[in-house]
Amino acid sequence: MMTFTRPDGRSHDEHRHVDIALGVAPAAQGSALIRCGNTHVICAASIMPGVPEWMTGRGVGWLTAEYSMLPYATSPRNRREQERLSGRTQEIRRLIGRSLRASLDMTLLGERTVCIDADVLQADGGTRTAAVTGGWVALAIALQRLVVAGELVPRAMPTPVAAISVGICQGQPILDLCYSEDSQAEVDLNLVMDGQGRYIEVQGTAEGRPFSRAQLDVMLSLGEQGVRSLMVLQRAALEGAR
Repeated sequence: MMTFTRPDGRSHDEHRHVDIALGVAPAAQGSALIRCGNTHVICAASIMPGVPEWMTGRGVGWLTAEYSMLPYATSPRNRREQERLSGRTQEIRRLIGRSLRASLDMTLLGERTVCIDADVLQADGGTRTAAVTGGWVALAIALQRLVVAGELVPRAMPTPVAAISVGICQGQPILDLCYSEDSQAEVDLNLVMDGQGRYIEVQGTAEGRPFSRAQLDVMLSLGEQGVRSLMVLQRAALEGAR
């Protein structure tokens, strides 16, 4: 039974409206603007020759990620991170990188580095999960270009990866939290999964009271449902560009 009324009227198992627009950063090999409700993130994939020095000579590729929240993404305005990155920003960069590396067979990339840039234009919760989901689309577009050019084999294409948030508000498990929900959630959980239903990352924290195994199982089921839905939207976006 629903005990928590969501600000935008969604049901507990419904994610926000998602729209994925391609080609928003023409200078990058792949790019996408993902809108998850009022969270908007530009994701761009750039492929460069060479790998970090510690990987040189192995014949394998690498993927790294950068994340930033533009000052006007929130109200009041955030200060621009310049000389020193916050712990949060560094954590999200690592999450995006780990998530998208899990979609690749690095041995098929050759000595190339893929850089995923995720820039938050507007923040209303779930920026890191939107960055993973949109970043995968940008990555797929960039690698497809190399496949079409004959520089990579088709098997080098990334396997599906998407991410979504789940939480508990007033005792009710809910999918895809906006900021007002996230700020009062008793439990906050971010979930990254691949197309085979396997977990890449589970970040779960009791912000208020501890949660039970039964509640965790419900949240994982909600998250899996949400991830499957996002993967359908990812595929549709890519197919629409062909």
